[in-house]
Amino acid sequence: MDKVLAFLKDSYEEIKSNVTWPKYDELQKSSTLVLVASLIFAVLVGAVDFAFKNGMQYYYDLFRQ
Repeated sequence: MDKVLAFLKDSYEEIKSNVTWPKYDELQKSSTLVLVASLIFAVLVGAVDFAFKNGMQYYYDLFRQ
């Protein structure tokens, strides 16, 4: 238990004194970039899923008749 408490105390001191936190405008720019990249990735994955679903449906319908 002493090791856990020592770890938590050391972690707190490390965060308080040695970590460089980003400025608000830099954080906002990074968050916007992540949001835009995530949306682009989601649209691309959705397009591939849509194409694959319709392609497989077309392929299966060829053999159903």
